[in-house]
Amino acid sequence: MVAQQAAAEVPVPTIRANTRLVLVDVVVTDKQGKPVQGLHPEDFVVEENGKKQKVSTFSSSQEAAKVAAAPALPTGIYSNRPEYRSPGGPVTVLLLDAINTPFKDQAYARSQMIKYVKEQIKPGERIGVFTLTNSLNVLQDFTSDPQALLAALQSYRPQEPVFGRAGGPAVTGGTGDAGGAAVAVIAAMAASLRSFEGEQVAYSLDRRVEITLQSMRGLSRILGGIPGRKNILWLTAAFPFSLIPEDRNISEAELIESLPNINQKGVGTHSAGSVAAAQRLSHSDEIRQAATQLANAQVAIYPIDVRGLVSGAEATFQDLPSREDAAFTGGAIVRMSDVTASQETMREMARETGGRAYVNQNDIKEGVALALADDKASYTLGYYPENKKWDGKYRNIKVKLNRDGTEVRHRRGFFAIDPGQGKDKSKSDEQQVAEAITTAAPATLVAFSARVRSGAANQGGKGKVGVDFLVDAHTLSAEDASGGAKKVSANFYAALFSGGKMINSQSFKVDTPLSPEDYQQVLQHGLLFHADLDPRPGTYELRLAVRDNRTGYAGTTSAPLTVPLTVP
Repeated sequence: MVAQQAAAEVPVPTIRANTRLVLVDVVVTDKQGKPVQGLHPEDFVVEENGKKQKVSTFSSSQEAAKVAAAPALPTGIYSNRPEYRSPGGPVTVLLLDAINTPFKDQAYARSQMIKYVKEQIKPGERIGVFTLTNSLNVLQDFTSDPQALLAALQSYRPQEPVFGRAGGPAVTGGTGDAGGAAVAVIAAMAASLRSFEGEQVAYSLDRRVEITLQSMRGLSRILGGIPGRKNILWLTAAFPFSLIPEDRNISEAELIESLPNINQKGVGTHSAGSVAAAQRLSHSDEIRQAATQLANAQVAIYPIDVRGLVSGAEATFQDLPSREDAAFTGGAIVRMSDVTASQETMREMARETGGRAYVNQNDIKEGVALALADDKASYTLGYYPENKKWDGKYRNIKVKLNRDGTEVRHRRGFFAIDPGQGKDKSKSDEQQVAEAITTAAPATLVAFSARVRSGAANQGGKGKVGVDFLVDAHTLSAEDASGGAKKVSANFYAALFSGGKMINSQSFKVDTPLSPEDYQQVLQHGLLFHADLDPRPGTYELRLAVRDNRTGYAGTTSAPLTVPLTVP
């Protein structure tokens, strides 16, 4: 960074799918925790793996708050563009995690959030309420209306985690004196139960990992196109993994199975240790991809431990064997996490994303207030790494401030994964689009507006519904083609929903090189695409999507649609 560089010379970051700009959100406070405002680019020093980097873009939360809200969209126009998703400042997700949280703690978290909205919410705070069950759900899209947030929270009902503990083999008593035979039968059944429970817990944990990763990818799609720092206040009892998969600690079950012991270890103990080891080493690629997507989306996670004030070691999830079962099975329990370990995972999640963990506190609504206060102290720095080799390896980031008496917090690093190589490989392209289009909140990684016309207003033909897509080409990647041309490859989707279910869908592909002149026109005015739909008469929700085929990035929006009966 050049020290003499004035703030006016450093542009505000813009969305561009084919650049490798690294954005780092930095929270700056004084020793009392109060926000330090009015800083400039020359006040910061950014290092990657110990090497100083040049700051190329700079913005502050104060500047974002001054941006005027976009005018209302005309009738028949729908958009996921950031000026309509986050007018006038940052957005915050309030995520109630049911998949990783016992029932009673969900109820406590809900009551605390209701208290926060009633007593502490400040004007202008734009919050969305999401839940995580067997998928990511939207209770309330982003709003600054406290009554809408209150209604959403009051409508939420805690629920048991999706993967409850299934019943194991039953032991029935007989008549008469079975002697040694009865003892042998009971011992065999106990060993079988230990093995069964170990496998069941491992399966349940594996599904929690998959569902939690899926939710992170979904949140990245929803938040990624909105400029600036985004906060996810993640109310949970535990995370089933760390964002740095190589750093995951050996579990207690692995230690019990691997360490020497004078007593003979049973089948259940060996089984528990084996599945725990496999679990620790699994999903590494998916975790790295999710970490990269969260970093690219400028998401800071604030884990809030909904268990309140706790002490000692205890099981985290409800599908662990009961104390009575533990006595019966000889104590060979796979403990997913004790309190200390689960809270350390929360702290690690916060450190890796630039957030802050709020643990071992009863008044968790105060944790929400503290997280939201960070918005006033945040700055976004952007740099183009001097190391141009995108090899997928982890790179450390360090930000220093040329001022005394200040504290700086930011994400610790990132995986150097090329956008074109960072697609989710666990699902097909069509599955990823379906996942995005079925989520109620719009995805924003590809920004576009759409005009929907039916009847006489549509020139596509009688009974047809016409959709005009206008895509911000800065959010699409472009590959070099012969003669200096640029190749853009995108898929356009239209899906009809009725009663919350998809009943029909169509897709269209644009894959063509553009001359340098045409590409500049597309950058300036947008990429226009027209599609004609031929739905049956009825009332629908029309959901539209645009997908960048190189990066896998997607944008979605929705519109109400009524197709009347045509009279001959």
